[in-house]
Order: sequence, then structure tokens, then C-alpha cells
Amino acid sequence: MSDPEVVLAAVVSRLRGGLAGHRRPGREELAAMVAATSAGLGQVLGHEDVLAATERISAELWGLGPLQPLLELPGVTDVLVNGPGEIWVDQGEGLKRLPCPAGLRDEVSVRALATRLASAGGRRLDDAAPYADARLEGGIRLHAVIPPVAPTGTLISLRVLRQVPLPLETLVSTGSVPPGWAAVLHAMVTARAAFLVSGGTGAGKTTLLASLLSLVPASERIVLVEDVGELRPAHPHLVRLEARHANVEGAGAVGLEVLVRQALRMRPDRVVVGECRGAEVRELLSALNTGHAGGCGTVHANAPADVPARLEALGALAGLSADAVRAQAAAALDAVVHVERRAGRRRVMQIAIARRGERGELTMLPALTADPRDPGSNGVTGAGWAELADRLEAT
Repeated sequence: MSDPEVVLAAVVSRLRGGLAGHRRPGREELAAMVAATSAGLGQVLGHEDVLAATERISAELWGLGPLQPLLELPGVTDVLVNGPGEIWVDQGEGLKRLPCPAGLRDEVSVRALATRLASAGGRRLDDAAPYADARLEGGIRLHAVIPPVAPTGTLISLRVLRQVPLPLETLVSTGSVPPGWAAVLHAMVTARAAFLVSGGTGAGKTTLLASLLSLVPASERIVLVEDVGELRPAHPHLVRLEARHANVEGAGAVGLEVLVRQALRMRPDRVVVGECRGAEVRELLSALNTGHAGGCGTVHANAPADVPARLEALGALAGLSADAVRAQAAAALDAVVHVERRAGRRRVMQIAIARRGERGELTMLPALTADPRDPGSNGVTGAGWAELADRLEAT
């Protein structure tokens, strides 16, 4: 009789005990270790059993542990652990609860996994630092929170980042972009228009922006500034800058506002801020107003009409007055592209232009608005369409 669980436990115990040294064994070496341990214990494991045990050990010690199979589900974008025993997964059609793997049914196991994953991403997760945001191997973004900040138990959020951007044509064919809008979006990139992609969490802002940046001519240099690397545009000349979080003593932080200033000294053709969510908006708007055309980024907002208030709030964090933000944004931004998630589907719903009103307020004037009931429709043009078309020389 063979018992793969006995062999797996023995190999894991050996590796954790340091008997194999500190070096991570390769897959073939690990498989040989499994086979040798199996023989030593008098177990008979076939080739398939050895390979399966090897995969499980690799996931347990260096991968995502019990969550690994969930991350391999078709189309998965998010895996959420709401404390021990509760797992939710999004495969592109909204969150669904799944049976909890055996290894995550108690708080000790969930916290141990969260701590190990944070460490693998170069972050610390303990009582002194009860939350962590990190990037893991394979393009996975981790966010974890432990008690007492999370009173019901350790929380783990995993976001699967797309390694290869979807071409704009694919977004059209899947209904994410109205068919007639692809030419407008392409023209915005070609004309070096400055724009923001707005939307809620999980609406598809990063996916759309990566697709649009992939249209930037290869002769141009893109300097990309992010808090945690998520954007993966297909472009041959891409330079990345990523923020550094403070250590447990509160020192060593390098924020996005600093990185935007550094990016401007790197001879960029386009400066991109993955997500505007703080004082870096001041540097971005300043750059767009001082000759750095074609810059772009994303911003959280429920509708294009909410973008001015969001920018004003972010500008306040940088010490800018509301009027200064309005003036700079109106002069810097050519358009806002808004994406929404409805019934599990991500869609571009509106393109608007920035304009100052008679009283000096910043407004977003709709240029194109999609029909929420008909993904195949081009929607309707709005009051801002003529001006947008003129800006893009698309008349």
C-alpha cells in the first residue's frame, strides 16, 4: 500500500528542518527527493504520484499552498480568503464562494500562509506590521491583514495580473469596448493625448491602460511609475519605477510623488502613473502641463463626473488648492475614459473631455456614451464629441 501523504509530510519536514540546505531545490531534484523518501519509507509511488507530490510540496513551501489550485482555475482574476474556512473566487463573472481547502480551516494555518507569502514578496507581516501589500512570482498581487486589525481572522486577497496584455481588437471582440470606439482610443494614443482611465475597483482600468500603452510607437520611451507593479504593456522601451514602503521603524519610504519627479529626469516620451491616489497627482499634472504630452494613468471614480472631485481631493493631499487643481487638470487632460463592471462584465462606458465651467469649476463633458443594454452598439455622441474629434484631428 502507498500513502502519498506520508511521503509528502516527510519531505516537507525535511526541507523545513534545513536538512536540504538553504538553497531551493529544482523540480527534478525535488522529485528525486520524493522518490528516495518514498523508497526509504517502504512506500510505492508511481511516476504520476511522485510528480503530484512534487507539485504539492513546491506549492506548500514556495508557492501559494492550498490556494495554488484555485489560482490555476480558468479565467481566475481574484482569490479571497475571509478568515479561516471562507474562500471566494472570481473567474470573470463575479465572486463565488467555493469549498475551503483542508489546509485553511483554522486561523493558525491561514496566518502562517499569509506570513509566508508576505515574506516571499519582501514584506513583513506580524503584530508590529499587521498588513502587507506585495507582488509575488507569476504576476500575483498580495494583500494581507492579520488580527487584531482583522478581528474575524487573517484576510488574504490575491489578484492575478495579466502577463500579456489583451490587444485592443480583443477587447472589442469580447464586448469590453464598443466596436466604433477602437479607432477613437487608437487616435488618442497616436495624437499623444493626455488621459486618465477611471473606474471602480476591479472594473478593468489596468487591463485597458495596458492595451492602450501597447499601441505607443516603439520609438517612444515610456517611464511607468507604480506603487506595486501591475501594468504589463507590450512595448519594447519600457522603464519601471516602483514605490518602496517604509520599514517597521517608519523609515525608508519612497513615494510615488518622488518617483514621478525622478521619471521626469529620465528623458521620458510618456510618463505613466499606474494609479493616481495621492500627492503624486501634483507632479503628474505639472508634467502634463510642461511639455510631457501623452502622459496617462488611472484613478478611482464611480463616473467621469466624479473625477474632478477625486482630483481635487488628491491635490489637497499635495497642498494644492481646489482652483489650482481645476486649472491644471483642465489644461493638462484631453480626456477621461471610464470603465465599469456590470453583471460580472467589464466595459468601457464613456469617454469625456475636461473643461472649465463659467464659474471656474472643472467638469467632464461626455463625448461618447455606451448603451449599457447593448454591448454591440456604438452608443451615442455627446456635447463633447466635436471638441474631442477636433483635438484628435478625427473629424
